[in-house]
This record gives sequence, C-alpha cells and structure tokens, in this order.
Amino acid sequence: MDRRAFISVVGGSILAALAAEGQQAGKVYRVGWLSDGVRPERGLQEEFIKGLAALGYTEGQNIVTERRNAEGNFERLPKLARELVTLKVDLIVTFGGVPATKAAKAATATIPIVMAEAGDPVGTGLVASLARPGGNVTGLSTMAPDITRKKLQLLREVAPKISRVATLYHRSFEATVLNVREAEAAAPALGLMVLPIEMGAFQAVDAAFGTITRARADALLTFGDPFVSRHQREIVAFAATNRLPAIYSLREFAEGGGLLAYGTNYPAMYRRVASYVDKVLKGARPSDLPVEQPTQFELVINLKTAKALGLTIPQSLLIRADEVIQ
Repeated sequence: MDRRAFISVVGGSILAALAAEGQQAGKVYRVGWLSDGVRPERGLQEEFIKGLAALGYTEGQNIVTERRNAEGNFERLPKLARELVTLKVDLIVTFGGVPATKAAKAATATIPIVMAEAGDPVGTGLVASLARPGGNVTGLSTMAPDITRKKLQLLREVAPKISRVATLYHRSFEATVLNVREAEAAAPALGLMVLPIEMGAFQAVDAAFGTITRARADALLTFGDPFVSRHQREIVAFAATNRLPAIYSLREFAEGGGLLAYGTNYPAMYRRVASYVDKVLKGARPSDLPVEQPTQFELVINLKTAKALGLTIPQSLLIRADEVIQ
C-alpha cells in the first residue's frame, strides 16, 4: 500500500469512528423501570435520578424512562415486564427486590437488567455468582456477609437478657426466607433462639402478632423486605406496646419509634445503581459486571424508645452510631 492509499484508509477509519461517536453521543436511550410497588420508593428513585444526572443523563434529552408499577400486586409483574420488552427498551431497572427482577428475567433473555436491591441474587437464582453473574442480569444486592449475625449481636448488646427473638417473614420474599435461615444458624452461638413467624396472608399482620405473643418472644428482628416496610407503623407500635426490644433494617423504623435500625444505606445504593446503568448503556455486558454488595451501612438508635423500654444503651454503641435520636 502506497502512502496516499494508507492515509486515505486511516483517515477514513478515523472519520468513521468520529461519526459513530457523535451518533452514540446523540442517542436517546429508552430505559424501562419495573417496580413491585409494595413499599413507597419515591425518595429512593429520586436518588437514582440524581445518580443518573451526575453521569450526564437528563430525562427527555438523552434518556426516556418507561415506568411500570405493580402497586403491590405481584401477579401483575410478568405482564408489566412483557410490556417493557414490547417497547424495545435498551435496559430494564428493577426496583423492590427479587420478584420484579424475576419477572423481568422471565420476560427477556437479551435485554440487560439492572437490579437495584436484590436480597440474595445467587440464592434466589437471579445470577450464577456474584463475581460472574452470567446471563443478562446484574446490579446491586442488599446482602452482606454476617449482616444478620451482626443485627442479632447489636440486639443482644442493647438487651442482654433476651433469649427468644421473633422474626417476621412472608414466603413470597425468598431473600427474607434465606435471612431467617441465617438468623437461625447464627443465634445459638449468641445464646439466642430465633422464632420464625410466617405470614399466612399478605395482609395478616394481626395474626402474626398473636403468634409472637403466644410464642413468648422477648425481642423482635425484621429484615428489609417490602412486606415489613408496608406495615412499618403497625410493627413498631406492636413492639412498643409489648415492650419488645427490636432491630430493623431500615432507618425509617428507628425514625418512626423503633429501637434500633442497622442495614444498608439505601440512598447511597440507589445512587450507585446509576453507574451500572451507565456502564451497560455504554456497552458493558451484564454477564461481565460483578454484582455489588453494600459497602455503606448505617446504625440508628432511638434513645427515647430505649428509655421507654427501660434499656441503657452502652456508650460504646452510641459512639458507633451514625445517628442517635433523642
């Protein structure tokens, strides 16, 4: 090849690359949102939007969102997921945990799926492994090593006389079922017994409360599934009325009168989801993006509730708290 031909070929390649880059830069991405709608997620989704904005995505300019919400009816999720697939979205983000992600995965094996907060993506079959998800699903998990045992330790540290810890779960939330098993396994080493209390129906919290009372539980442990979130007020009120030291996964419970909250920093996690969306839209394959476990946790202590229960919070624990509610 002579010099003139070489320059022509190289120049053509550069111009083609620049043209492709310009076309990509001007692309408007269509992103599907699939939410189970069990728990109010408005604030968290706003954090996700902030994360997108920080990465240069603006609704109506270079990104358009197609939002579908099952409003607490899990049976609607498969249909809503198929609607997003029919719209040929570039990517689906799932909110609310495992059920929404499972519905999206069942609807498509090709459209990338980014999960915002799957409880146990490996144990529930969403991905092959955290390091190598495989398939078309990746994102963030709320699971972290030993977090369930840590919650039991904190509860025991605050209320050293407890021995029988009730925990609420509904079989629809597979990740919570796995959490309960972890609690049962960790409890004996701490001198505790975990009493799993299953909900017979999605709304049957009163019946579950009766079971807790009959079981003579002297403490309460809950996880961050949507069912528990939906019944926050009733659960916190029940614990207060029955003078049960309780630890929750979401800070909103401590802010609403619960004794302790320890778990994932959800606002930070939702902002982090945006980075996964950005990577996938720029060409990364979900199968190659490791599922990220939480790195930021928060401990919230409600001193007013502790006083009402006749508990003294150790100074060493107060120092470690991210927030102490007076």
